Amino acid sequence: MVDPAQIGIRLDVNEDGTTFLANARLKAEAGLRLSGLATLADDSGLEVPALEGRPGVHSARFAGPGASNRDLIDALLRELGPQAQQSPTAFFHCAAVLQLPGGKSFVGEGLLEGTIASEPRGVHGFGFDPIFRVPNGRHLAELSLEEKNLLSHRARAIAALEVHGGFDALVR
Repeated sequence: MVDPAQIGIRLDVNEDGTTFLANARLKAEAGLRLSGLATLADDSGLEVPALEGRPGVHSARFAGPGASNRDLIDALLRELGPQAQQSPTAFFHCAAVLQLPGGKSFVGEGLLEGTIASEPRGVHGFGFDPIFRVPNGRHLAELSLEEKNLLSHRARAIAALEVHGGFDALVR
């Protein structure tokens, strides 16, 4: 597996899809088109049912262009208002697409369910990780990279992609 930068490719994809899957597909197709190589891409973000699924595909831009991680957290807590004190349910959602030359593609999606905490904790991760509380009560930003990689929405999306035969198709 190679990173696009390793082969001189700069992916600058306009993520204008209305779903994580649509954006992942846009990135995978662009990677294949530019490299001629099978391309794995993903898109992910936070969905909060109390906010009708927002921030969703706009997670990275939820607090506006150039916003810091703290800006994202503050914007989400502000949007939740008093509901933030009630630990609303939230999901990190990831869609992964493996696009192969010849047009075949494989899709995997993963969810990590948790709740939103009203106060950030932890120093690992980025974005909403400091206020996302996993079922064992810890915040995602308190987990080591190894712990996070075992249970994350991305790990689950990649596992689902593998179950659908995506990686087997690479070696055929």
